[in-house]
This record gives sequence, structure tokens and C-alpha cells, in this order.
Amino acid sequence: MTFTQMLAAAWRKNDSLLCVGLDPDPAKFPAHLKGRDDAIFEFCRTIVDATADLVCSFKPQIAYFAARRAEDQLEALIAHIHAKHPGIPVILDAKRGDIGSTAEQYAIEAFERFRADAVTVNPYMGRDSVDPYLAYPDKGVILLCRTSNPGGSDLQFLDVGGEKLYERVARLAAGEWNTTGQIALVVGATFPAEIARVREIVGDMPLLVPGIGAQGGDVAATVKAGRTADATGLMINSSRAILYAGKDENFYIAARAAAQETRATINLYR
Repeated sequence: MTFTQMLAAAWRKNDSLLCVGLDPDPAKFPAHLKGRDDAIFEFCRTIVDATADLVCSFKPQIAYFAARRAEDQLEALIAHIHAKHPGIPVILDAKRGDIGSTAEQYAIEAFERFRADAVTVNPYMGRDSVDPYLAYPDKGVILLCRTSNPGGSDLQFLDVGGEKLYERVARLAAGEWNTTGQIALVVGATFPAEIARVREIVGDMPLLVPGIGAQGGDVAATVKAGRTADATGLMINSSRAILYAGKDENFYIAARAAAQETRATINLYR
């Protein structure tokens, strides 16, 4: 099953457009996990098991693992998701972007080492930096388009021949680059007008939408701007607001409650 097929099935099965981001910060872990060699894995595994029936995808951010030499725990986490929650796609949030020969190695890292179902990619070095990921036809390739951070406008709003740079990326992603139908786009919830513009350009292409929760993106505006005709098409990511909803040994109960509330709010506007 391809990434896009897995995603569509998860949208239906769990009645959810919610993606839970896995950004493990040991400084915020409950006291009973601190000092454990496997604390990062155990924290994330517990969150995953508590929320898997409420989401359409999980998105581990590689930097939170690599900074603490915990790549082995990331491998174990993705393997756990695949084994215990089959059908829920895993997006490796790595934002890789480099020349073709190096991109080939990054693709091996994401898809063969970590066994992710999709990876985020920075497309601003052009098509040859994206092509190596497209060599894995069952995997998703999620290109940065209109990012949620304030500084994204510094470059993404530049005029390039009568259109903004992010619009050019969206047009290329939906057209000549998407030869195998694997591509999706990142568009931030902090910019609902741009979500609507990207949706206008790309049709029913999946959009990964960070920026609700801690970043303050408006759920209603996000859903209304980005949903497709069948009320899907979105992976609306929330990380910190779910991960750190609880502080004690029962943190997973609070995380599940936060995920349930977020899914319900999203579904209210579908």
C-alpha cells in the first residue's frame, strides 16, 4: 500500500485529519521517565499507543532524536508503530534538501534505515534534489511550500515571474514534478489564505499543516481553507499541545484527551 493509500484509509477509519507530531524533549518528560536510557522511546511509544485510534498519521521530528544520539530509539519507535498500529502512516520530519547524490543517501536514511512512510523535503534546490525520493514509488514526499514560521515570508513571498515563490513550488509539485503521484505539500496553519491558494493550485493533493496548538493557528480557518470536496485532504499537525498536556505518570491520559478534543474541533468544521 502506498503512502497516499494509507493516508486515505486512515482518514476514513479513524474519522480524523489529526497528525500527532512526536517532538520529544526530555526536559519536559514526567519525573518517572527521567534518567532512563530508553526515555525518549518510552515517552513517544506511550503517546502513540494512547492516540493511535484518533489520528491519520504520526510525525516524528528527527532533530529531537538525533540531538540526543537517540536514532536507535527513533528506529524502534517507527517499527513499533508499524507493528502495533498498522495502517497509520509515519512521516519522518527531516526537511532534507541537497544535491542529487546526497539526496540519494538521505532517501536511503528515511526509507530504508528508518522505514518511514513519508519524509519532508526542502525543494528549494530544484527538481534534481527531489527526484531521489521519488525513486521509492510507495513512499510520500512532502515538500515545504508555505511554512508556518514568520520568517517564511522572507523568501516564499518573493515574486517570480508574476507569482509568489510558494505558488511556483505548489504548481511544480502538482504538475511536472509529481510524475508518480507521491508528492504532498507543507502549508502552515498560521496562513489560511495561503492554504486556500495552494489548494486552488494543487487540487486534491494532501497537505501537511503544522501550526495549530502552540503556534496559534486557527483550526476553523485551516479546515475551511484546506479541505477537499470529500472533507479530507489534510494532515493537521499538533505536537506540544498533545505531548505535554499531562505532567505526571498519567501523562498519556491527558494526551489522549487533548487529541480527542483536537480531532473533535477539526471535525466540527469539516
